Amino acid sequence: MESNVIPDSIRPQRLQPGIGFGSGSTGTLRSSLRPGVTVPIAPLLPSPASLAASSGPPPPPPPLQLHSLYGGIGAGLGPGATGHCNPGNPAVLKEAVEAVVRSFAKHTQGYGRVNVVEALQEFWQMKLTRGADLRNGALVVYEMVPSNSPPYVCYVSLPGGSCFGSFQFCPTKAEARRSAAKIALMNSVFNEHPSRRITDDFIEKSVSEALASFNGNREEADNPNTGIGAFRFMLESNKGKSMLEFQELMTVFQLLHWNGSLKAMRERQCSRQEVLAHYSHRALDDDMRTQMAADWVNREQSVAGAIGQELASTERELEEARLAGRELRFYKEKKDILMLAVGQLNAANTATLPSH
Repeated sequence: MESNVIPDSIRPQRLQPGIGFGSGSTGTLRSSLRPGVTVPIAPLLPSPASLAASSGPPPPPPPLQLHSLYGGIGAGLGPGATGHCNPGNPAVLKEAVEAVVRSFAKHTQGYGRVNVVEALQEFWQMKLTRGADLRNGALVVYEMVPSNSPPYVCYVSLPGGSCFGSFQFCPTKAEARRSAAKIALMNSVFNEHPSRRITDDFIEKSVSEALASFNGNREEADNPNTGIGAFRFMLESNKGKSMLEFQELMTVFQLLHWNGSLKAMRERQCSRQEVLAHYSHRALDDDMRTQMAADWVNREQSVAGAIGQELASTERELEEARLAGRELRFYKEKKDILMLAVGQLNAANTATLPSH
């Protein structure tokens, strides 16, 4: 039987993304989360489908939807707390975000207007001082999308890596920054609620719903060599973590699946356990992004227009998710990797131009 722990001697060349183509107490935070506040938090759990791609045949369609694993997670947060952000009704999202911001401001700063940009930074600084494991510190990072005219768009990356964006029409850059901070603050606050933690009960419910969606049996859930079993392995490996923390980890596997790297690893006879154990402890870094971008360069050289088509699709996904108030890192990373590939391709083409 294979071990769940990857040995130190594992062949690292088999586990690289670029192989596929070519050659403390939180009482004050929790107490501000009143059941009367209705907030359509976007579901965060990824589908077992991406994990299932690491070895063996892919699961049958249709893919398991994220919200099907997320049912009931908002018990105690009020009706609609686990609802799906509806881009067709931005007024509901705006009202929900404002309600959470007001509640947070009243609890932490008293009544009055709150500076959400400062509040978001103070929130994460408070988490750090209370012992949160923030490897890169508590700095919240904002990124404006270059534009000379409205609407302006801003993204904000939280210390753990989660990303959110302005979800309203923003006539100024300052308003775009505030809009991004609001949705990030709302998710940060609600992420502290006990119901947002991965517990034994949550794991059992998630696995049961996954089995029902795939018409699987209980033996599959207990076998780490199946897609559902791998999903359970990941949940149990992250017991006690919050939904945002788990999503930050799963973004790596989502990108590996999107990029075709998991399929390539399967073809090289990597087991799911090897892949899961290796990448569960590897952060998404520039080296990984560069390797994935190189894969897309190779794909473009084989199929002209592949990058442009994927980039257009990714930009649509990113826009829809941003306006719906969802967590954006997966879409944002995809776009950044594709833009990096465009840069690599342009550099390669320039280098091959004849000199005059």
